[in-house]
Amino acid sequence: MSTEIRVPTLGESVTEATVATWFKKPGDTVAVDEMLCELETDKVTVEVPSPVAGTLSDIVAGEGETVGVDALLGNISESGSAGPEETKPRAADTKATEADETANGGSGETVKVMVPALGESVSEATIATWFKKEGDSVAADEMLCELETDKVSVEVPAPAAGVLTKILKGEGDTVEAGGQLAELSAGGSAAKPKVETEGSKGEAYQTTQNAEARSDVEDAPSAKKAMAEAGISRDQVTGSGRDGRVMKEDVAKALSAAPKAAAPAAAPRAPVPADDAAREERVKMTRLRQTIARRLKDAQNTAAILTTYNEVDMTEVMALRSEYKDLFEKKHGVKLGFMSFFTKACCHALKEVPEVNAEIDGTDIVYKNFVHMGIAAGTPQGLVVPVIRDADTMSFAEIEKAIAEKGKRARDGKLSMAEMQGGTFTISNGGVYGSLMSSPILNPPQSGILGMHKIQDRPMVINGEIKIRPMMYLALSYDHRIVDGKGAVTFLVRVKEALEDPRRLLMDL
Repeated sequence: MSTEIRVPTLGESVTEATVATWFKKPGDTVAVDEMLCELETDKVTVEVPSPVAGTLSDIVAGEGETVGVDALLGNISESGSAGPEETKPRAADTKATEADETANGGSGETVKVMVPALGESVSEATIATWFKKEGDSVAADEMLCELETDKVSVEVPAPAAGVLTKILKGEGDTVEAGGQLAELSAGGSAAKPKVETEGSKGEAYQTTQNAEARSDVEDAPSAKKAMAEAGISRDQVTGSGRDGRVMKEDVAKALSAAPKAAAPAAAPRAPVPADDAAREERVKMTRLRQTIARRLKDAQNTAAILTTYNEVDMTEVMALRSEYKDLFEKKHGVKLGFMSFFTKACCHALKEVPEVNAEIDGTDIVYKNFVHMGIAAGTPQGLVVPVIRDADTMSFAEIEKAIAEKGKRARDGKLSMAEMQGGTFTISNGGVYGSLMSSPILNPPQSGILGMHKIQDRPMVINGEIKIRPMMYLALSYDHRIVDGKGAVTFLVRVKEALEDPRRLLMDL
């Protein structure tokens, strides 16, 4: 039986901590209440005790990683025989045991390799790559395989040092959270190959086999994708991972050290001539990209997506921001941006048009009496949508702080899957990239998404006179199965009114 080790409550207003030190490593026996690791926050240091007696099977959050309250730190395989006296075996006994197991060709305890927690509402993943094969020796925490979900890639480390004895699920197989992937013999050594003599010949043969295995190391999927996008070959990159495995950062180093290769010519739709085909490179889509493509297409096939447009005069918001931005930053410690105005305006409009904040579940409509606002953010890894929970109850300062914090975590690649799930409505700002007009696609099961665009000075007729005003086009994509045209237009008009006269937000008008 496996027991999860989770981040305890850190104190009032403290939402995250850094893993400072692990006192145990995978494979170690632990007693009840024995200290496993130490967390540091900006206020206090928190020790995490073992909830049960057993064996530390794996560590999910390593030293230096930032974790939120209730985040998964690791797992313990419970054992009724583990007691305080068994926690720290004598060094002499340990060495003797390891020597015996090595001499016997790996007769250590069988340890199960399990699918780690995949995140809230994520129940399955696809095995993308096995980095090891049956019979390989592995070190504790060495990467065994990589799983892909529709959100992120998850690497599975070895829970203990030993030999990978059996792979139960192969590449391409779908596995459920908590399912078993493989078995390894803890503390064992790789079985010798069946040759005529199991002496020096066998050892030499095994060495040759290991050398051959190292020559066919599976590179990280993210590195393969980066090499394909950059148009460089494997032999142009020096791998820094185990056994020479190429990591994503190795590709970045290779690109910075050499001129970027010219992008291959676009292939025509007609049959490709032989000389062009020789210059093309075909790269298989990752399981993650296939899943994203399937879900986006499912959204188009399932929802009746329609987009309505309007434009907003940003004069008043820009004037208000210009007047109070310095005072706002001095008092709240965060800059006053446009996103807090749009978030507030959307929350205000969602109260009047609740179907835009609802979702369809079978033949039911589920109305949300809260707003979990998704804010799309661009990162080096791609577009992600962290969720600001209960945004409708937040002040301008709280919204800006949440956006800044989520944005930083997104750029640093530290967002958990739980932080990107549960949204009820989404705002996407293509204007930061220069987009003047677009039709955003829904993020299922949400029924609405607002697209912001660049602010551009345009001539407008104001009270019979032509004035130059900073204008922005707004786009609302919505699910016509649940939102009627009247509701969609009303929502967008309310957003427009709130932004053109921000005082309406204070008056709840």
